[in-house]
Amino acid sequence: MTISWLPKWLITAPLIIICAIVVSVLLPVLLPLSLLLSLLPGLAGCWRALLFFTTYLYCETAGILASGYLWLTKRHEPDAFMLSNYRLQCWWAGALKRGAERLFNLRFHLHNEGCLDGPAALVFARHTSVGDTVLPMVYYATPHKIKLRYVMKSELLWDPCLEIVGNRLVNYFVDRNSHNSDAEVDGVVSLLNDMSHDEGVLLYPEGTRFTVEKHQRLQAKAAQDANLQAQLQRWQTLLPPRLGGSIGLLSANPNRDLIFLAHTGFEGSASFAALINGAWAHTHVHLEFWRVPFADIPTDAPGQQAFLFEQWDRMQASVSRLAELPADA
Repeated sequence: MTISWLPKWLITAPLIIICAIVVSVLLPVLLPLSLLLSLLPGLAGCWRALLFFTTYLYCETAGILASGYLWLTKRHEPDAFMLSNYRLQCWWAGALKRGAERLFNLRFHLHNEGCLDGPAALVFARHTSVGDTVLPMVYYATPHKIKLRYVMKSELLWDPCLEIVGNRLVNYFVDRNSHNSDAEVDGVVSLLNDMSHDEGVLLYPEGTRFTVEKHQRLQAKAAQDANLQAQLQRWQTLLPPRLGGSIGLLSANPNRDLIFLAHTGFEGSASFAALINGAWAHTHVHLEFWRVPFADIPTDAPGQQAFLFEQWDRMQASVSRLAELPADA
């Protein structure tokens, strides 16, 4: 008998709360131990990683409890329920960003943020880490009061806060193992339906986090694909954009501008192992935005692909330039 229809949070939410309690009880022992381990080569970030993991557990626990409270008190008021869940999502993203900023002594620098003013837009962002998913929420959606509809991979449903609140709000969780890619593209495009003036859509065109290893694996697969080879040479620190969801949004876009987000500095948070080695500490994170008016977006499929590739050229140029900026820029 299968129970695959049951929500994952029935298992993951209690597990998160139990882990938060256990880590809290053991923290007086774990923290000194992590400080000692941080003296060893390759483990310099051990204590920071421990405290950030603890912060994550606390944010998750608070989010789970708050989502339960909202269900009990506001589920019969649809508008208030949705707004409260959106505010909870903004708080959760902001709390995780602030925790990482303080524990890893990060410095954030915004470039061309003036383009974020104006009507709600579709956001296409670079993707290097699970952590960078909070950046559009923290720097665009929250301060500008824009409700972003996220395109996320279905694996993130194992995070109880994302499963509970993410499914209450208008988001789409892509099944990357689906054999019906057309249905997945349709799901992404459906996010454009019934958008109010203060809503937008966030997509990571690469479809997965960039890593050097993924780029190299694509190079190995591209031996018989001249187009892919050219793209990989063209975008050295990006993955080629996946065209299905990207072109789908451009084709069905009613009248929204596009905002692109290039950033550097989150590469050191790509995995828990990367956090432990200490490389992410004291990092300067640079974010650069630019807006493309709706009127400048081609309406035909070949033109839209060429347009996307041109923007990805700019993304590569921006990432390369941001990576070379001095620490005080």
